[in-house]
Order: sequence, then C-alpha cells, then structure tokens
Amino acid sequence: MKRQLILLLVALLSAAPLALAETEGTDASRTPPPIAIDDSTRQVLETINSVGPYEVPDLGLKQDQNYAHTSREVEPFRHVKPYKEHFLLQLEYTGPGRAKPEPKDVQTVKIGFIGPIMSTVSVATGGKSHEEVLGIKMLQGSQLAIEEANQRGGYLKRKIPFELIVKNDNGLWGASGNEIVDMAYRDNVWAILGTIDGANSHIAIRVALKAEIVMMNSGDTDPTFIETNIPWVVRCIGDDRQQGYLLVDYLYHKLGYQRVGVIRASNRYGRFGVREIRDGSRRLKNPVPLEMAYQVGSTDYSLQLERLRQANVEAVVHWGDAADGARVLNQMRREGMQHPFYACDRCLCDEFLEIAGDNAEGVVCTYPWDPTRTDPKYQAFSEAFRERFGEEPETYAAHAYDGMNMVIWAIQVAGLNRAKIRDVLAYRATPFEGVTGDIPLSACLDDLGEVFLAKREQGAWKYYSREDLGLARQSATPGDPVQPPVTATSSAEIQ
Repeated sequence: MKRQLILLLVALLSAAPLALAETEGTDASRTPPPIAIDDSTRQVLETINSVGPYEVPDLGLKQDQNYAHTSREVEPFRHVKPYKEHFLLQLEYTGPGRAKPEPKDVQTVKIGFIGPIMSTVSVATGGKSHEEVLGIKMLQGSQLAIEEANQRGGYLKRKIPFELIVKNDNGLWGASGNEIVDMAYRDNVWAILGTIDGANSHIAIRVALKAEIVMMNSGDTDPTFIETNIPWVVRCIGDDRQQGYLLVDYLYHKLGYQRVGVIRASNRYGRFGVREIRDGSRRLKNPVPLEMAYQVGSTDYSLQLERLRQANVEAVVHWGDAADGARVLNQMRREGMQHPFYACDRCLCDEFLEIAGDNAEGVVCTYPWDPTRTDPKYQAFSEAFRERFGEEPETYAAHAYDGMNMVIWAIQVAGLNRAKIRDVLAYRATPFEGVTGDIPLSACLDDLGEVFLAKREQGAWKYYSREDLGLARQSATPGDPVQPPVTATSSAEIQ
C-alpha cells in the first residue's frame, strides 16, 4: 500500500511538475508562479517579495536612448539641448498593493474587455458611431485567447478558468470611464483590454489610474495615448507616430516629393494621426502645403480636392476610416486627379477594397505588422481563428489576441495581484513573442516593434519593412552623426 502511494505521488508530480496547488492558509502571492519564467522576471518577483508592504521595491527603471525610434532629422528642438526630455525614463509605480494576498473565494479569474461592439448615436462624437466592425474583431481576438488559455488549464495556480467580462464602449463622453469603474469595483477584474477611440481611451486610462488596474491597449494608435504618464497603461500595437515616421522617410528620402497634401477625418483619429507626418515634413524642409478635413461619413469631397489641386500637391495622404478613404480616392480619380494615394492602416481592409474597386491598385498604406509572415505561431492563430469564427483574422483581432495573451501571461506569473501584474509587464526584459511579431516595450510601455508599408499590387497587398525599402533608421542620440538620407536612386522603391 505504501509503495502504491509513493508511485501515485511520483506520477502526479511528473504529470504536472509546475502546477502548484494552493492550500488553505497559504499566501498565494508568495507562491512561485506555476509556469516557466525568465530570470529577469523571477528577479522582479523576488525583489517585490523581499520588501515590506509599505516599501517600494527597487526594480530599476528602463532608460531609452530616444523616443519611439525618432530619427535625429525629425526630432523636435534637435538644434539645441532641451532642459528635459520626456518619455525616456520609465515611470515608476510607487503606490501600495504589492503585498495584498490572493483572495480565497475566487471562482474565475476575470479579465475585462471594453470596445465598440454595439452601434450608438452620440452628439459628443458627431452622430452615429462607426467603429463597431473594428471592436467586434478585437472582441473575437480576446475571446480566442481566453478560450485557449482555459483549454491549457486556466489559471494554473488555482486550477480555475479565466472569464471575459465584456463592456460596450458606446462613444458617449465619459461613458467608458463608468465602464472601467464597474469592471474594477463591481466585477473585480484583474486587468482590462480596450479600447479603440482615442478620446474614450484617454478617459478610460485616467479612471484606470485611480482604480490602479492594468489597461492593455491593442487598437488605439493615437501617439498621445501613451504620453499620459500613467504607469498602468501598456500598448501592444505600433502607433501612428512610428507609422508616420516610416511614411515620411519613404515620401521624402525615397521618392523625393516636395509637396505632399493631406486630407483627413475631422475627428481625433484623423487630427492626431497626421500630426507626426505634418511635423516631420516641416522638419525635413518639405512642409505640408495644405491639410484639409472632412466630416466622417461624407459623400462629397469636392471642396477638399479642389483646394488640394490648387495647392499643386504631388501626392495625397489620407487619414481616416476605410469607407471615407475609398470614397475620397474614387472621387479623385473621377475628377482626373491621378496623384499617388497614401493612407493609414485603417484603409488596409476588405471594406476599402470593395468600395475603391480597381482604384485601389497602387495605393500604399502604413501598417503596424506584416500579416503575410509565415511564423508558425501566427499560422496556428489564423487556423484557430478561422475554425472558431469562420473567417480570416485581421489586425484588430490579431493585436487583441496578443494583448490578451500578454495579460494572461502576467497573471499566470504574478498571481492575482493588480500591482504585480503591472510590474511583470512593465519590467519584462525580453520582447513578447506575439502572432503579430515580437513586441518589445519601450520605457513608457509602448510597442516598439517593426512597422511596415503595404502596397496594393496586382490584386494583393505586399508588405515592406524599412530594410526592404533601404531606409535605415537614423541616429537620434545627441552628438551622434546623422546618417545621410537614402535617395531615390540608392535602392529600389516599392515595386
């Protein structure tokens, strides 16, 4: 009998060597995580656990050399040494919470989701909402990540499932903040993923700051989202700043344009999306001669296009939703404007192609990743997404899947403690290997992964990295020499 018990114990330990069951009275926050972690993350946890509940652990702050891969050429105030440079030194969380033990009466590990998934009408946002298609995809990616985590055993330390708490971001001013309050205090979620609209995201993260809960963003590319000095905010998608820098380099260094016009949506997405393009153009001594705005959902752009034509622009950059971008392009072509057309990542989708038709040929869009990559992890995700939802995944689904998996990883490693969940994400030393590619986090917890340009060629999108385009990153460290710009004849342009 004794021998049988020993054999049974050996079998259990070999079957699940890392599954550490919590016993009654055990402080789960001090229990080693039930999954393999890297040495740096283990050191973070050991440092946190080595101090008292009223002490701030010395975790060391990340220091970046420059912000968001900003090249020296487009860096503001580059001709003088500024008194202070922001967003280079990691923001430290000095508040309480790391010593809180895990609650004992948890039946599921709840993670929040907030995104535009149901249509609403709001005076504050200018009428009918328009981002539900994107929000639903973001929800699907999140759901798949949760379901797969539960198939792997759920929250391994307690052997309980993850549960997704879903809230609609209805576009009403301040409503997203109310949803964050409900999730943080009524639903008791451990982290939240969301949202897409820039204005709503800004409100949501300010409430998350007060509630002291991680807010993972996978859909808002507003550059200022991460510039709020809130230590609870993480983003896992390349923003419009980085995408804009690549487009600016391509337009002026590669193609040699001197007069590039801009037409954009009159909302926050359009206004902030083109800001780095406008500023970068000016700093490269090719200021944008004209920037025209339109109301979201417009059907006639005669005034904007006539003004662009009068400004004698050589190319047009559009920043707005896919349907608007396609209608702008179609009207340009009907009116004989054959200008090269460049657009934001929202225009790289089926809706744009359906409306634009043959006019889509030759369009170049910025994009935060390369969905044609043959990485096994991405291939497995695509297959699982098709099986689960009956359609191909796209960028909002893929980035939400990555963001949710980053949150799940942090919970598995840190346990049910919001401050620790934040810490293991903030101090992760290696890039997260996502289906959209590696996700290295900057000092301000923004995604610094590679961004791309995509060109519509012979009925398909072809993706080009900086390396493909021969556009090396230029030095942004004060005192270092600036690399000479790549000229239009030094390497092949997008073919």
